[in-house]
Amino acid sequence: MSKNLFDAQVWEQAWKEDPKSYINLTRKAGVDPTRSFDSKAHTFNEEVFSEGGRQRVERIIGWMEGQGVDFNGLTVLDIGAASGGFSVPFAERGAKVTAVEPNALLADLFEANKARVSPGKAEITLVREAFEDIDLAAKGWEQAFDLVFVSMCPAVSDWTGAERVISCANQYCYISTSAGSRRHSLLNEVLPLFTGEAAPLAEASEMAYLLNLLYLKDYAFESIVTKEMKSTEYSVEAAIDEVLQLLKHHRLTDSDDTRKAVSDYMNATYPEGTVTVQQGGRFGKVLIRLRDENMYSRVK
Repeated sequence: MSKNLFDAQVWEQAWKEDPKSYINLTRKAGVDPTRSFDSKAHTFNEEVFSEGGRQRVERIIGWMEGQGVDFNGLTVLDIGAASGGFSVPFAERGAKVTAVEPNALLADLFEANKARVSPGKAEITLVREAFEDIDLAAKGWEQAFDLVFVSMCPAVSDWTGAERVISCANQYCYISTSAGSRRHSLLNEVLPLFTGEAAPLAEASEMAYLLNLLYLKDYAFESIVTKEMKSTEYSVEAAIDEVLQLLKHHRLTDSDDTRKAVSDYMNATYPEGTVTVQQGGRFGKVLIRLRDENMYSRVK
């Protein structure tokens, strides 16, 4: 980045080519982003609609409402909607929601979770496609939604993806993404067995690219970066599978030797059969204003 730091093309190219960005790490690991939840869809769904999960969702929605977003009557496009953790409370607040979710298992859970919306609210429409594959013009989605909402979704993996998302909004666009490397206590235990080093804290940051490009391209926006951690219990067998998936992002394949080393460590370290993992990291949230670009002031 020794070139002109105020040249948007420099940032666009750097984001696209960053070998440690989420999407590039995923591609190198041979992981299909639309299938990455196949093994944990039900666990993820239970967590999202648990008390702790609902509280996290309410904090995010509350932040948006604090910036003037009124969901009642709003048309919302929820991209990468998973099992409906945000779509359901959006609809409960009176929004008309269109959700996009390509993962078959998560989409099935989404359909079931529609029943969580109170009777009389607008029906949620679910589109079972990857957002990247949708013809926006043919769908009539260009500037068609009051709010476009994208939370931790590979649809925003470079500036081209971000622009595509923003193009569907006519009033607000919310994007959340990583602000540094993910933190996973078990990965930090196991990774040194292979590399001699713990996982770095800030090798890549999608949020840094996004914020700089929004700034350079003259958008009006508010942003916040927070640290979010959660505790999860795994069986030893499930923890081994989890670590082997994470190691792929560090160019360590699921070979017999790798699996044996991980299994030996896990069985020796957790003989009681239960593994408690702390995971999370820093996450950035940005609310882009496309209509009223001045500072929001709440009228009392």
